[in-house]
Amino acid sequence: MNIGQRERRRVILLIDRDAHARAILRDALDAAGFTVGEAATAAEGERTVARIRPHAVILDLLHEHDIEGVAEATRIHAIGNHPPVYIVSSAADALVGGTGLHELGVAGIFLKPMDLPIIVQTLRTRLSGPLRGTRERGHA
Repeated sequence: MNIGQRERRRVILLIDRDAHARAILRDALDAAGFTVGEAATAAEGERTVARIRPHAVILDLLHEHDIEGVAEATRIHAIGNHPPVYIVSSAADALVGGTGLHELGVAGIFLKPMDLPIIVQTLRTRLSGPLRGTRERGHA
């Protein structure tokens, strides 16, 4: 991850135990102009959020059909700069039911198999505007 680019690029943290899935998403996000950090476990993800302060987090549910992944999203959203947390899951139908995901800090759900252009466009739209923690050109 090239953190030195933070002033010019949005930082996205990927949390997924599957290294291949992280690589596919990382390559797509990097090609779209994002800086990408990675974590393989929920605990590593929490530490990384606190350290790099990403603009958004994409969290694969570590156990399909497990509401604990939603609790993890809530914990991550509460750290640092409160980044929007997106869940990637094939179990989204089970989660959407009666759970108020937005109230838990979940900004959205991407279904597997991932539609990379949709993920890129969603992040571009959600993260448009001036970068947090940077000065706009022409303003002191």
